[in-house]
Amino acid sequence: MDKNTGKQLPAPGLPAPGLSTAGLFDHYLTDEGLARLWSMLDSGRYEVHAPEEAALLCVAWLVRAGETRAAAALVEELRPFAGEVRFAPHPAERPVPDADAVHVRTVGEVAGALARRAPRPGIEAQHEALTVWRPFEDELLDHWLRAGADAENGAGLSSGQCSGQDAGDDAGEGAALLARYRQLAATHTRCTKHLDPKSNPAVLRHALEERVAGRELSPRLAGLLRHAVASMVAKRGRPGCAEHARLRRAQARQADRPAHHALAALVLRRLAPLDVSRGLEDVGPLIGPVTAEEAEECGLPTGTVVPASVRAAVSATRSAPLDTLLEHALIPSAEVLGEVAEQLIATHTARGYADASLRTLIAATYRARRGRRYPLWWSPEHHARITGLPWIRAVAPWAADPVEQARSTLRMLGEACVRAFPGTGLPNLHVRVLSQLAQLAALPVPFAAEPLADTYSGMATPAVLTAARTAAGLLRGTVYERYHGIDYAAVQELADAQDRYGFAQLCAERAGRPGQPLASDPAVIEQARILTTTNLATLVVHAGVVPRGGWEGAARGAFTAATGPATTAKSTACAWRQLLFHLALCDADEQARALAWIDARAARLPAGAAARIALPLADLRLATAGP
Repeated sequence: MDKNTGKQLPAPGLPAPGLSTAGLFDHYLTDEGLARLWSMLDSGRYEVHAPEEAALLCVAWLVRAGETRAAAALVEELRPFAGEVRFAPHPAERPVPDADAVHVRTVGEVAGALARRAPRPGIEAQHEALTVWRPFEDELLDHWLRAGADAENGAGLSSGQCSGQDAGDDAGEGAALLARYRQLAATHTRCTKHLDPKSNPAVLRHALEERVAGRELSPRLAGLLRHAVASMVAKRGRPGCAEHARLRRAQARQADRPAHHALAALVLRRLAPLDVSRGLEDVGPLIGPVTAEEAEECGLPTGTVVPASVRAAVSATRSAPLDTLLEHALIPSAEVLGEVAEQLIATHTARGYADASLRTLIAATYRARRGRRYPLWWSPEHHARITGLPWIRAVAPWAADPVEQARSTLRMLGEACVRAFPGTGLPNLHVRVLSQLAQLAALPVPFAAEPLADTYSGMATPAVLTAARTAAGLLRGTVYERYHGIDYAAVQELADAQDRYGFAQLCAERAGRPGQPLASDPAVIEQARILTTTNLATLVVHAGVVPRGGWEGAARGAFTAATGPATTAKSTACAWRQLLFHLALCDADEQARALAWIDARAARLPAGAAARIALPLADLRLATAGP
């Protein structure tokens, strides 16, 4: 606190509030400013909202590394833009995520999803039925039981007489019940079952209206009344009896449970103070039961458990290494793995830097490029390859060889997909990422993304022929070729001749649909997937992918995926295709163990699943027996 002005002074090393971007730039180049940047590098307590905000941290790192000449050159390159672009990071209370941490959703994305959760009409109607209409129906039933409308004592209803109840009191009580019904019907409009004239409560109400009006019940209405009363008693018991009381207590407990949207709103309030652009290292406090303090603020019962759907949504923000997310099923599919592929590339690229603080900074810089528009001089090429930024170039000598690093990253992504989802083909999003990495890795072999053929000409794409050639070289003479009845020698000739039309024709003939287009016919497309192995052969041959658990483990995983309870015909076909590929790469002993395991597992399958794979399994045994 300044004694003269009474204003709060900035913490040591922090710039004064209100400084321009040029002022920030100059401040962080002072001894005090550099010391502050070094502290940020060591603690990780900074935020990089855009890649340019990492520039001065790179300057500070270079100065501390003794590379003052490189630091000075970088400063001179940045200075002309210092008046328009912020090159400084934002101080933060929480450390930046570890270099190897990834997350499926940011805090902001989950908060937006929770904010869109509204009351569900069906649930609200059920709550109204339990809290309003069931108690009213009990009162109505009790009134008629005391009036003698039960099946054993129904005499006198048709004459308008009451059993065990004074007529005046009966009429007064009935009028009060009808008045309350009209009030409830006007106020509580979600549940409309009481409006059904054929329902038992409606019969009781209609009979009461006749009684209050002083009219004698017709024989038909008296009969309906006795039937309705008997049915309600048989179903739930007489109001006040032990059976009926247990039922109503259970329904009351159900009605007292807070609605999911109310608990989602509570979790949303917990998320409010957090950085919306990041994931979370620990989601436990955010999805715990309602605390006593929260109960006082929002009226929810203390100890109420957050519903599973809300817990799952918040858990998607967990920031951790890839293996941790896979272990906890936070990446549930290959498609979701493709969504986090860009983060994985960032983390894996950062691993190539020798210094820990520099690894964290590079990872933060890559994360900051997502969804950003770049100012001033950076071209689209620089956007795609962040290594072209001046401050990243300045620290490049401390990074691994970019080509080798790209190959390592390509291998890591491919291995993760095969290991975690052995029964799923590579989704298109994943294929596009792998294709970009292949270019950076100087691998001339493209990955084949769908659509596999040109829409207008019907010819297969060049990448499809390349993938087919790679598969032919890898799988000729294997169980994969025998099971599918492939002549990979003929496929190799088509690929070598770049006969894109001939390949499309071959796929149509194999599908038994000659003349049908590869671009749109599902059966023909499936044959192209079989011949190309949906890029698996390309991953093995050109990226050197081998799953961590070996090909035997991948084959077991694919069989499990093919026979799971939630499988469809399409997913089963895909998993079976993957199974055959994994078996083809097993050695003789691994293949024998895998087949023995498959036979044992198949013998324990439910009847429906066993019948579904009986024929493919018989064909598999023939194919593994040899030529």
